[in-house]
Order: sequence, then structure tokens, then C-alpha cells
Amino acid sequence: MSEEREPRERDAGRPEPEVPVVPETGDTPGARSAAAAREASGEPPVVASAGSEPVEPPADGRTRLRAAVWPPRVSRGQLVVALLLFALGLALAIQVRSTNDHSELRGARQEDLVRILDELDGKQQRLQSERTQLEQSLAQLENSSNQAKEAQEQTRKKAAELGVLAGTEKATGPGIVLTIDDPQGQVKADMLLDTLQELRAAGAEAIQINDVRVVAGTYFTDNSSGGGVQIDGKSVSQPFRFTVVGNPQDLAPALNIPGGVVRSLENHQARATIVQQQKVLVDALATPKPLQYGKPAAK
Repeated sequence: MSEEREPRERDAGRPEPEVPVVPETGDTPGARSAAAAREASGEPPVVASAGSEPVEPPADGRTRLRAAVWPPRVSRGQLVVALLLFALGLALAIQVRSTNDHSELRGARQEDLVRILDELDGKQQRLQSERTQLEQSLAQLENSSNQAKEAQEQTRKKAAELGVLAGTEKATGPGIVLTIDDPQGQVKADMLLDTLQELRAAGAEAIQINDVRVVAGTYFTDNSSGGGVQIDGKSVSQPFRFTVVGNPQDLAPALNIPGGVVRSLENHQARATIVQQQKVLVDALATPKPLQYGKPAAK
């Protein structure tokens, strides 16, 4: 017993050795890593022993997410993707808004829809009726214009034909040229009239004797002094030249028939020469005389 007390007494007289202070578990990186590992594995957190300072619990998931997101660290690719998504969302929003603007009738009642449909049908029928009327008016105008134009053209042609017959228009076409030489002065007015009548009977359409146009009222007279013939009051001397528009195949034989014009002229020492031509020109014009008594009969 005495031996045991002596060492204790000796030890009591010595100074006690200093105990190193171990840092708290949550103050070092290693401790924080160990705590995070225990939390991930589901182990309960380590609680400080009695007499030591309390240890802060590890951060939860929301805190770690906030720490990872903020402050933001955005790369160029992420920024481009964000801009594209923003543009896509804006386009979708505009399209949806436009669709909603054109669908105002979605919330209308059935009675309103029926009324609107009836109004549209009536408007369509009125427009169709107006279109039909306009088309009919256009067709009438076109027909009237065509008829008026055709009538005007026919009138112009008829006036030209009547002008040829009346001697107020020049005439051209196939025909013959009859030249009568009368060196003895034996050809009289009646012989020229017989020649004219024969040509008309053969189908002559326009006739000119020298520079006098022959018309329906043309007349022949003999000059009382100096010989010769007068046609419509104008003196005409030989040779007598007949320019005739008509079918040459009919005119020439009509003059050469036995006992006809040519034979009669030869009997009076006159010579007749007939030349057939594909185109002759009757350019002498007659001055029409106003009618004194005759008037167009009313229809």
C-alpha cells in the first residue's frame, strides 16, 4: 500500500501534460466530406458530445441547388438555346392569339350562328344575282356592239355598191375596152345607145365612154352642127372608147354575135376593137342630180 501511494504522490507533484485540442467535426473539409457521405448513405448525423459546441447540420438539397445555380454560369451554347426557346415561345403565343382572334364565333349561341348563316346565304344570293345581271348586260352590250358594227359595215358596202351604180364612186375589176374608130363620121347617137344596151344586157356593172360616166339617166343626142355625138349634154368625139367593168367572157361574145353591134358598125365603115383585160378602171364620176318629184316611200 505504501508503495502505491508513493508513485501517486510523486505523480501528483508533476505538472499534467497538455491534451491536444481536436477541432470540431464540422470545421474541417474532411469532416464536411464525411458528413456529406453519411447523409447520402442515410446514416444519422454525428451529434457533438456533451460539453462541446453544437455542430451545424449539413445543407439540404434546396440550398445546394441554389448554390449550384446562383451565381449563374452560362455558356455560349446555353445562351443560344435560350434565345431559340424564347423565339419559339413568342411565335407560339402570336399564333395562339391570332387563332383566338379568328374564332370569335366559338362562344356564340346557336340562334346567333343560325342568324349569321342566314345573312351570309342571303348576301351570297344577292351577289350571285348581281353577277348574273352584269353578265347579261355585258352580253347585250357586246351583241349590240357587234350588231351595230356589222350593220355599219354592211351599210358601207351597200353604199359603195350603190355609188358604183350611181356613178359617184370609182369602179375597178375585170372587163373589156371597146374602141370604135369612125373615120367617115357615120356613127350616130342611136348606134352608141344600141352598144350601151348590149353591154348592159351582157352584165356590165360600170361603163365609161371617153370621159363621161354612164348612169341610169344617161342620154345620147346628135350634134346639130359639126357632127359628133353628145352624151349627157357633153360633146364626145371619135374614136369612142368604152371602158366596161364586167365578165369579159360574157361581154365580148355579146358584141360579136351575128347581126350584133360589131356587124352593125362595120356596115357603117366603122371598126370595133375589143380587148379583154383582167383589171380595168372606171374613174369618171357623175354628178348626181337632186330629185325634184320622187321621194323614198315610207315603210
